[in-house]
Amino acid sequence: MIQGLRRQPAGLPLELANLKRCLVVGVLNVTPDSFSDGGLFSDTNSAIKHAKELISKGADLIDVGGESTRPGAQRIDTLEEQKRVIPVIEELTNLGIITSIDTMRSQTAIVAKNAGAKMVNDVSGGLADEKMHQTVAKLDIPYVLMHWRGHSTVMDELARYNNVATEVINELSNQVKKAISSGMDKDKIVVDPGLGFAKNPEHNWQILKDFNQLHELELPIYVGASRKRFLADFAYPSKSTDPKDRDLATSVISAFVALNGAWAVRVHDVAGSAAAVKVTNQIEEI
Repeated sequence: MIQGLRRQPAGLPLELANLKRCLVVGVLNVTPDSFSDGGLFSDTNSAIKHAKELISKGADLIDVGGESTRPGAQRIDTLEEQKRVIPVIEELTNLGIITSIDTMRSQTAIVAKNAGAKMVNDVSGGLADEKMHQTVAKLDIPYVLMHWRGHSTVMDELARYNNVATEVINELSNQVKKAISSGMDKDKIVVDPGLGFAKNPEHNWQILKDFNQLHELELPIYVGASRKRFLADFAYPSKSTDPKDRDLATSVISAFVALNGAWAVRVHDVAGSAAAVKVTNQIEEI
């Protein structure tokens, strides 16, 4: 167990900053084509209802995304992305629910922050938009910088590593340096190893096995394993192809990374991971 290594970013709302355990981030995909729940919450009313449910089940904040990053997904334009997410963020903010914006676009980060979002979650780590780092530096809010090698249409072709943990850490470190050189406060940066992005199942498992090496970056760690393809063999009922049947395996990973110092887990099934995090927190406090 990694005691004392759970770091959290500066600039969080007090409700989150005061939490000394691994946070649970609820996934809200306002998209018609998400791999897990595409189309279920693509209108504002259903999205708001689902966000409330996630909060009631234990989510600490809601990550709102308007563009699918599933394997093979095609990009949408900026205005369409904003049309999907901004009304949701505004309404959730009015309800007192803390949100982050899941986007690769600096312009969307700006309007989302103005709508009330308290954090930017960029799966490209700044590689998809050269203005992202300087933009978030000016926004002065926490920034999740994920390991990424290319867009969804090509990422499977880029899953080539000699030592996946070492290469992921080195590539994250390079992007962190770029972010800091763009004016971003290091204390507001969070790193995400990018499970499932330009990684095959063996790569994902190796990253989890070597998870503690991520602490070499001396930054908070964010993990998004929820319902991803590499968990398919651990679905319950067995051999199910429904991503929702990977929730039990997801909760196990949430417990594992929480015990090993992760700052937050991003999940679809909030109840399972909230319970997992509470159990690990109890163990840590003994």
